Amino acid sequence: MTGVVVARAPAKVNVHLGVGPLRDDGFHELHTVYLAVSLFDTVSARPGEGLSLTVSGEGTGVAAGPGLVPGDRTNLVWRAAELLAEHAGVAADAALDVAKSIPVAAGLAGGSADAAAALVALDALWGTRASREDLLGLAARLGSDVPFSLVGGAALGTGRGEQVTPVLARSRSHWVLGIAGEGLSTPAVYGELDRMRAAGALPAAAGPSPADPVIAALRAGEAAPLAAALTNDLQPPALTLRPDLRRALRAATDAGALAALVSGSGPTVAALAPDETAAVRLAAELAGVGVFRTVRAVSGPVPGARLVP
Repeated sequence: MTGVVVARAPAKVNVHLGVGPLRDDGFHELHTVYLAVSLFDTVSARPGEGLSLTVSGEGTGVAAGPGLVPGDRTNLVWRAAELLAEHAGVAADAALDVAKSIPVAAGLAGGSADAAAALVALDALWGTRASREDLLGLAARLGSDVPFSLVGGAALGTGRGEQVTPVLARSRSHWVLGIAGEGLSTPAVYGELDRMRAAGALPAAAGPSPADPVIAALRAGEAAPLAAALTNDLQPPALTLRPDLRRALRAATDAGALAALVSGSGPTVAALAPDETAAVRLAAELAGVGVFRTVRAVSGPVPGARLVP
């Protein structure tokens, strides 16, 4: 193809995250329920000689810190391009641009969304005609959350999260995402979970906690049962490493959220609202309390990585 191909992919919230023991391969066995929400990064791909990459938007300025979103082969977008080219037997020639709206280092899978959007855009640009199974296999090699970023919607993730099975969500739910302070290291949060379990501060886990209550709540399509079912095994270690997140969670519930939890390894707090109007009101209130550096009202589920007409 000639010209520019554009694809976008959504952020995710983990509405359930059950973490089992550490596996021999260094990962934890997970049962997680992903929800794709209406906050998107966009990847544009055009013909080029070799690969080049520019990144703009959320979290890419000087204040974000040098190198926080790399513009070289360490970026998942670059790696996605190389993997797809190798798989399809084509030259890895493309000029890529990532326009970010998903906050960086927030536990919202922004990097995974970028990689998924790059796979979709480059498949179209290069005419590789990769099957869905091929793209999912490449996505799993890039990272645990990348397959879900391709699939979107609501889905159960097992294994290390890369084995994705869609689940029914009867209606959209409405959320306010509040990013509190600086990013948290995902390996550090998992390490703290292991330490707390070994010390008896948290119960030992023979396996991940089941996702059935959240899946049933999504199927029912009502906000109150979903609020009661929200679970994140990484929340206690995240709160240990970042005690200020307790204030963020309390601010969300005090402002009228049905429930709030740390999403993934943090530092994003996902606050569930009863409906869209309440979410807009909740976002406005939380933006003024001085706890969050970024506040976004979103809803989900939304589709995964897609071409933009």
